[in-house]
Amino acid sequence: MKSIRELIKEKPWTGWLLFTITAVVVFLLGLFASSIIERRGESMMLQQVRPIAEWEPRNEIWGENYPREYETYLMTKDTSFFSKYAGNGHIDLLEKYPNMVILWAGYAFSRDYNQARGHYYSVTDVRNTLRTGVPQPATCWTCKSTDVPRLMSQMGVANFYKAKLTDLGHEVLNPIGCQDCHDPKTMNLRITRPALVEAFKRQGKDITKATHQEMRSLVCAQCHVEYYFKGEGKYLTFPWDNGISVEEMEKYYDEIEHTDFVHTLSKAPIVKAQHPDWELAQFGIHAQRGVSCADCHMPYRSEGGVKFTSHHVVSPLKNISGSCQVCHRESEEVLRNNVYERQDKVRELLDIVEHSLVKAHIEAKAAWDNGAKEDDMKPILKLIRQAQWRWDYVSASIGGSFHAPLECARILGNAIQKSEQARNELTKLLIKLNVKLPLTYPDISTKEKAQKYIGLDMQKLYQEKEKFLKEVVAKWDKK
Repeated sequence: MKSIRELIKEKPWTGWLLFTITAVVVFLLGLFASSIIERRGESMMLQQVRPIAEWEPRNEIWGENYPREYETYLMTKDTSFFSKYAGNGHIDLLEKYPNMVILWAGYAFSRDYNQARGHYYSVTDVRNTLRTGVPQPATCWTCKSTDVPRLMSQMGVANFYKAKLTDLGHEVLNPIGCQDCHDPKTMNLRITRPALVEAFKRQGKDITKATHQEMRSLVCAQCHVEYYFKGEGKYLTFPWDNGISVEEMEKYYDEIEHTDFVHTLSKAPIVKAQHPDWELAQFGIHAQRGVSCADCHMPYRSEGGVKFTSHHVVSPLKNISGSCQVCHRESEEVLRNNVYERQDKVRELLDIVEHSLVKAHIEAKAAWDNGAKEDDMKPILKLIRQAQWRWDYVSASIGGSFHAPLECARILGNAIQKSEQARNELTKLLIKLNVKLPLTYPDISTKEKAQKYIGLDMQKLYQEKEKFLKEVVAKWDKK
């Protein structure tokens, strides 16, 4: 039998074959060893420095066990990032879009509406907004603090909702964080807000059967959704019984005759959309391809051989290389422009709807002022309600213009149609009432002018808020 050396001498190619096989084996063994070391590092990360209580709300306590995640979470304190339309810095949206003041006449949003600054400021911003100058239920705290699961456990869910916002202000101290999404013993993702579980159950779905990848979005869907406060107990409820499309939720609200406020100009019964981010995203290509919220907004990072999820929850536009370019090979500039192109088109449609709806509300007021009857106005007000619900549904969403631009465009197209239909009917009615046309529309080109037109005494509201902060919030802090 020939030796390997003799075989190689007779057939040189066998030497290269053996060399290649050896190199591949060594490479695979190296990968295997590296994987063992990495998994060992990850398992060591899961060994807690100190046990975490079941409803521990303090993020810094969790941070003692998970320093990398906590350090990236603290980055949400930074409010310096601005994209073309949003970001995490302070933006006075009523100042930027004064038409919104008119559209929300009769509702607290006409007083104050700012760009959300991020999870770290969730409690602070609720305390400071002028919207909490109006008596609010404790339900408003539900998505703002890691203290909420603890309070729900102590008080019972229904009793938590029944309380007043001011009753629990001294208990709600810690902003959105670890407790909201994780089991403290296993660190598995879990749902801590009952409204999402209840909504799934009413649809005949078992949320406990969700995959890990689905949970990476569902923990966000605890809060980033459309909702309303049901009944006198202000029970937090998601209107998904008929489905999660804008029309299916509208049908739900119509069937229960739900109204958030009556518009002070048009007297239209309005449903105020909240932030249907998860629902709209389901109509977009990313969700349909199985991409989760965390994949883009909390991408994986590696540090010291340890792979972990960044908890710097922020727009992917701040970290295109770590988010978008994981899948897309285009340049950052191209990807950023792709986002802006879609947002530009949706913003153009939003502007058209806003201008049309503002005129519809003012024209409806003119009709009432000149003796219009309820029977004449009822079908018109229904059209205004439908148009505004669709406008607000897209406007209130965070990132909807990118997550599902086609669905947003479809919804806004329907909103324009319904708003203009309402205005056509109003024109006929105004002519019938002998009102001189065209109407003279007020100057609402700034937030201040718009607020003055709808009768808001902003100086008084600011004084009341200052008193609230000095007296009520000061008491919370002492407690």
